[in-house]
Amino acid sequence: MAEPGAAVTVASVEDRRQQLEERYGPWRRRSLAQLLDEVADEYPDRPFLVADGHMWTYAEMADWSRRLARGLVDRGIAAGEHFAYVLPNGGEAVALRFAIARAAAVAVPVNVLLQAEELGYVLRQSRAAALVTMETFRGIDALASLDRIAPGWRRDGGGEALPDLRWVVSTGSLADLERDPDEGLDAELAARMERVDVHDTTSIFYTSGTTGQAKGVLSTHDMELRSAYGSAYTRAFEDGRRIFFALPLHHVFAYVEGMLASLFVGGCCIVESVFDPKGALAAIAEHRAGEALFVPTMSLAVIDAARSGSHDLSSLHSVMSAAQSAPTQLWHDLQDVLGVEQLVTAYGMTETSAATTFTMPGDPVENLVGTVGRPKPGGVAGDPSLEGLLAVYKAVDIDGVDVAPGQEGELVARGPIVGSGYYGKPEETAASTLPGGWLRSGDLGYVREDGYLVLTGRAKELYKCGGELVMPSEVEGRLTRLPEVAQAHVVGVPDDRMGEVGCAWIVPAEGATPPSPEVLVEYCRGELARFKVPRHVLYTTPDQLPLTASGKVQKFKLAARAVEELGLSD
Repeated sequence: MAEPGAAVTVASVEDRRQQLEERYGPWRRRSLAQLLDEVADEYPDRPFLVADGHMWTYAEMADWSRRLARGLVDRGIAAGEHFAYVLPNGGEAVALRFAIARAAAVAVPVNVLLQAEELGYVLRQSRAAALVTMETFRGIDALASLDRIAPGWRRDGGGEALPDLRWVVSTGSLADLERDPDEGLDAELAARMERVDVHDTTSIFYTSGTTGQAKGVLSTHDMELRSAYGSAYTRAFEDGRRIFFALPLHHVFAYVEGMLASLFVGGCCIVESVFDPKGALAAIAEHRAGEALFVPTMSLAVIDAARSGSHDLSSLHSVMSAAQSAPTQLWHDLQDVLGVEQLVTAYGMTETSAATTFTMPGDPVENLVGTVGRPKPGGVAGDPSLEGLLAVYKAVDIDGVDVAPGQEGELVARGPIVGSGYYGKPEETAASTLPGGWLRSGDLGYVREDGYLVLTGRAKELYKCGGELVMPSEVEGRLTRLPEVAQAHVVGVPDDRMGEVGCAWIVPAEGATPPSPEVLVEYCRGELARFKVPRHVLYTTPDQLPLTASGKVQKFKLAARAVEELGLSD
């Protein structure tokens, strides 16, 4: 096993990539559980996961997932059924994810920060047959949320509110799902593993859309593993790479770029369920992590903590900081303060199995600041028809027609890691795709002559808060439920820490006294996940709203006004 913290050089990048190619070429299609078992057979005693003060080896995690999978089959979960879970980062989330794959069911990982109404929508729309849920986390009482959604769930499952949900298990009773080796159950699991098609859906990831409701992205075994291998290849993983992250495993960033990618080198994930910059530095030092996954807000906080403390970061040689743009100084500070040699940023979507583009190891800072990289090479997992890439991009105009090279347009992508659409939403699926399998990203930009992508804006009104996508219409819908609020228009505004935060422009109802900003923010906290709650509240009148000729509110003008009134740096 390679020593953590080994120097990253141009030569070592090529050597490590070659070692991966020799180990996995030619590409053999496999399921998630099959890959875990392969690595567990080869490296049974290597650490796979460190979380909550515990360490699980590959053999222990494979066995735990097998025990849970027997329980799923014993409780009547059929191949292809949808199985939801609401779990923070930790051993339970990882073991259950592989157990669901082993049982040939479809995982529906749910954001742990969702409030009752949001959770109810995901469970209902996904048609989840079963649910494993945390009890409490970060002030959220998940069991109380279930009481609101489906009273009597402990006895009747989802009842009339969630008719597909047959049973629910909380983490306090998760051990009751485990089953010892059993001839019949093991034979059924083996038969399911034999029948699984790597192009079967294995996950449904929920992401914000533009129609007012979240959309479930269909993801297959092959999409996820090809993307994970391509990321390990592009970032030139050494054998046994140890990766730290506090990003949630219900999101494709941590799931693909961290957990799944580490499997290809028998690596170890050091994970936290709640991000704390000092805790992150301590974990990196204690467990000798070689790489950290951050969004820029995390990078800034870790840099500040490193300046004020003393930690042994000699093992840390790589940082992937992605999900939103970052200033030049941040990249210099990662090098100078943390001593990191290899820095990369990336771009992708839930619909593209995490990152589709990367800056390359050794790229100048100008590329990290001015671009989001170029399509990542897939190595043996790449598509020969795409010259070994996993996805390719082009820009199109409003009608979906190709624009000239280098000209700005909406970025669209296609390739073997690009999803086929959204569960139960044929109209949204059709609207998001163009002939030839091109997926509309909703982002404006262009492709440089060297293949690097430059983002110039968003075709949609979404914004990212701390790396999480926020749908303004969802927040607006909550605010306008209040009788004192006639209109609400939410825009993203710059924030030093979170990248962007929400600013709600409120038009009070005629004759009503508008609630104070503090009251509105507190109301949203009770209705929405934290990252969706507006940071700022401003008031306006109907005649002051900037409108188009057709009467639509020009949100970009509202955003500019908010920046000016709040005294923010754009």
